[in-house]
Amino acid sequence: MSFTSPAEVVKYIEEEGIEFVDVRFTDVPGTEQHFTIPASAFDEDAAAEGLAFDGSSIRGFTTIDESDMTLLPDLGTAKIDPFRKAKTLNIKFFVHDPFTLEPFSRDPRNIARKAEEYLQSTGIADTCFFGAEAEFYIFDSVKFRTDAHAGYYEVDSVEGWWNRGKDENPDGSPNLGYKTRMKGGYFPVAPYDHYQDLRDEMCKHLADAGFELERQHHEVGTGGQQEINYKFNSMLHAADDLQSFKYIIKNVAWRNGKSVTFMPKPLADDNGSGMHAHMSLWKDGKPLFFDESGYGGLSDMARYFIGGILEHAGAVLAFTNPTLNSYHRLVKGFEAPINLVYSQRNRSAAVRIPITGSNPKAKRVEFRAPDPSGNPYLGFAAMMMAGLDGIKNRIEPHAPVDKDLYELPPEEAADIPQAPTSLEASLAALREDHEFLLEGDVFTEDLIETYIDYKYTTEIEPVRLRPTPQEFEMYYDC
Repeated sequence: MSFTSPAEVVKYIEEEGIEFVDVRFTDVPGTEQHFTIPASAFDEDAAAEGLAFDGSSIRGFTTIDESDMTLLPDLGTAKIDPFRKAKTLNIKFFVHDPFTLEPFSRDPRNIARKAEEYLQSTGIADTCFFGAEAEFYIFDSVKFRTDAHAGYYEVDSVEGWWNRGKDENPDGSPNLGYKTRMKGGYFPVAPYDHYQDLRDEMCKHLADAGFELERQHHEVGTGGQQEINYKFNSMLHAADDLQSFKYIIKNVAWRNGKSVTFMPKPLADDNGSGMHAHMSLWKDGKPLFFDESGYGGLSDMARYFIGGILEHAGAVLAFTNPTLNSYHRLVKGFEAPINLVYSQRNRSAAVRIPITGSNPKAKRVEFRAPDPSGNPYLGFAAMMMAGLDGIKNRIEPHAPVDKDLYELPPEEAADIPQAPTSLEASLAALREDHEFLLEGDVFTEDLIETYIDYKYTTEIEPVRLRPTPQEFEMYYDC
C-alpha cells in the first residue's frame, strides 16, 4: 500500500476494519519507538496537526523544560503489523517542533530526508540507493547481569560448537550432533543448518511486508549466525526498511522461542555480524557509477565517492559502527574490513567493488565496515555525505590493493590506512572532522555534540568504571 493523502488512509482504516494505528519513530541511538492510538482517533485533522508526545523521555531528543514534541505521519510508510492480535496499521512519523511545526533537527528520519534533499540540490545526482546486508545471530537463551559485585553474560544455541559434548541441547532435546564448527557455518545444508525453516518463516513475513527478497543463508559463525538479503532502496526508504526488517526478524524468532541479536560481536572467538552497505548514485533514472574503462568498471565519480568515504572513515564510523561492541568485530582474522583501501572482489578491503558484469545499473560500491547496531538514518546519511564530499573535492582514494591485506608483509602493511580501533577514537575523529556533514544543514553542530556526549556519558564512561570477568581471570591473584 502507498498512501498519498490522509483521506486515503482514513478510508482504508474504515474499509479494512483497522482497530489501532501504531505510531513509530526512531530515537538518536537508533531504536524504533512507538505508541498506539485507536484507529478512530487517526482522522484527517490528526494527520495534519500531528500527535503530541514527551520528547524528554526519548534518548537524545530534548530536556524536560522543552519536552513537548509533535509527530507528523509519513503516510507512504503505512503497513499492517503481522504480529498484533488486533488489526493494526503501523505508520512511521517525522518529529516536529510543536509551535512552528518545523522539522526537529535531532530527528533521525528528518536528517535522512534532508540528506536526500541536499543530494538533489547539488545537481550531482537525484537518488542514492542503499542495499544493507544486516547479519544477525539466533540464540536459544541469553543471560547477562552487571552489578557492583558481579558481571557476566551467557548465550546459548542448539547448534553452538561448545555444546558438542553435552547430553542435551539447550532446548532440552537430545544431542544428536551436527554442531556448527567455529567459523564453519557458511552454507552447509541441514542438519548443520538448524534454522532454515525459521529463516523461511522470516522470509514469508518479509515478503508479505513488501520486501523483495534475494537470498537467505546461514552465515559463518557458529551458534546461529544468519543473513537474509533483500532489494536496495532509496536512502530514507532503505533506512525505514532496515528498521522494519529488524522488527520482523526479532518478532518471528520471539514467537518461535528464540532470541535474535544484531549486536556486532556476541561471540568472542567467531565472526561478528556486519552490515555491508552497497551504494550507487543515479540521475534522471540513469546510473552514474559505471565506466567500463575504469578500474573495476568504476566511473571517476564512483572513485571520488570512494575517496570521500575513506577520507572521512573515522568520522563516519562513529555513526556506522557506533557501539563499544562494534570494535570487537573490527579486528584482524575475522573477515572484518579494517583496511581503509578499495579493491574489486577483495573482501579484506574496507570498500569492495562487487563483480557485476557489464550491466551499468548493477555497478555499485560496497562499504564493508558498518554493522547493524546503530541508527540507519544517521549512518546512511553520513556515508552519502562523505561520498558527496569526495565527488565535490575530487578526493582520490589510496591506490586499489588486490592482495590479501591480512597477509601483507610489515613494510607494505605500514602504508595501509587503518580503521579506528575504538568507539572513543571514532568519536574523536567525528569531533575533528564533521564539516562535510554540516553541508546543506543535514547534520547540525547541536546533533553532533548531543550524539558525542550521549555516547560518552551512557556507554564509554560506565564501561570504563567497571571491571570485567576477563580482568578477574588475569589479575585476581596479583
